[in-house]
Amino acid sequence: MGIPSIQQQALSEARAHQAVLSLSPYALGRMGDIACWFAARQGKAIPDDLKPAIVLFAADHAVAADIPVDGPDTAAQVRLIAEGRSAVSLAADAVGVEVRLVDVGVAGELDDLDGIEHARIAPGCGHLVAGPTMSQEDYWEAVGIGEEMANRAVADGANLLIAGDVGRGNCIAAAAVICHLTGLLPEDMLGGGAVAADRLGQPAMIAVEEALARARNTPSHDILRELGGYEMAAMAGFYRASARHGVPLLLDGFASAAAALAAAAWDVRIVGWMMAAHAAAYPGHMAALDEMGLEPLAALRLGAGQGLGAALLLPLLQSAITLHRRLPVVAEA
Repeated sequence: MGIPSIQQQALSEARAHQAVLSLSPYALGRMGDIACWFAARQGKAIPDDLKPAIVLFAADHAVAADIPVDGPDTAAQVRLIAEGRSAVSLAADAVGVEVRLVDVGVAGELDDLDGIEHARIAPGCGHLVAGPTMSQEDYWEAVGIGEEMANRAVADGANLLIAGDVGRGNCIAAAAVICHLTGLLPEDMLGGGAVAADRLGQPAMIAVEEALARARNTPSHDILRELGGYEMAAMAGFYRASARHGVPLLLDGFASAAAALAAAAWDVRIVGWMMAAHAAAYPGHMAALDEMGLEPLAALRLGAGQGLGAALLLPLLQSAITLHRRLPVVAEA
């Protein structure tokens, strides 16, 4: 899964191309870096236009019943997305990208809903304080669903994959996973004055603390099964399959980062295929990205997951590639 020599050569050629553009690499700033990042991973000095695929995985968490969380329940969120009325639906539609939606563990009734993948493993995962949130069998089934969705997207021609989460209160599970994998404290994840985090209050902090104490001896590679949810396990599988295919990944929000860290605990080379879209409203999001050596493209401070931040930044990524390809070289200028 590492970057092979042909891609190192493409990176060198992309940088050499930028060195003779009418706008210098210094002038292009991170836009130039983005184009070279895609050039390396596509193995081409001039990368192809992006063909993104956005796949959202939805599931409920038992812990959310104990914590006052604002907003509609998970099933209602799924319906809004399926009907094209959610924020991510509108953002994706603006750039001509279809949103694929997978129910891996929603508690509410969705059997009547068309336009989604019905792959429910169970009606929500277990309570992270009481015990492992998923059995081994269910956990690996969720991972396999994520891998299958990535395989399908790549087979359909996607060259950039985005996984998003839909799950009311899953920030609590994400915080616990990130704390375990980074060694940071719950207040580092859910405090710090960020409105989207602070509104969860002390009950969320206590739940994360108790879950971490219960699972303190869990190996890193198994922590997602112990503290996460079906949607995060599916996202981690999605990331692993994408890296196996050599297709870049654009990370989204807080739960996305937790799933990415968990995937890196399986194989750290997966991180080489990841780009971070944005820094979300949760302080722990930046901590998770720092742990992977990823710098977000923007500080959008979004409280939502659902692939929204990643979808909003797709035009910027495509613009970087367009500038790289179409700016004249110095001799032509």
